[in-house]
Amino acid sequence: MEKKIIEKKDVEYLSQLIRIELKEDEKESLVKEIGKIIEYISKLNEINTENIEPTYHVIPIKNVFREDIPENYISREKMLKNAPDKDNNFFKVPRII
Repeated sequence: MEKKIIEKKDVEYLSQLIRIELKEDEKESLVKEIGKIIEYISKLNEINTENIEPTYHVIPIKNVFREDIPENYISREKMLKNAPDKDNNFFKVPRII
């Protein structure tokens, strides 16, 4: 008899962790499906990736940050002019607890 990669008790444990109820036929089906996934992943682990750089993104991208240059901004008085509610020099917002 061949040793299964994952067993029914493992699927039952996983279903408890993720809080789902499985029928018996679903458990058996998942044993087979998860076993196939794990088997495929183990095949990927056999590939020699020693001299291959990690791929973080499939398309070469470059960050396009702009220079952080101070600019003129609206005065505090102008910003607060249209505020629905203010307290001295600050916006007043509803209290959130």
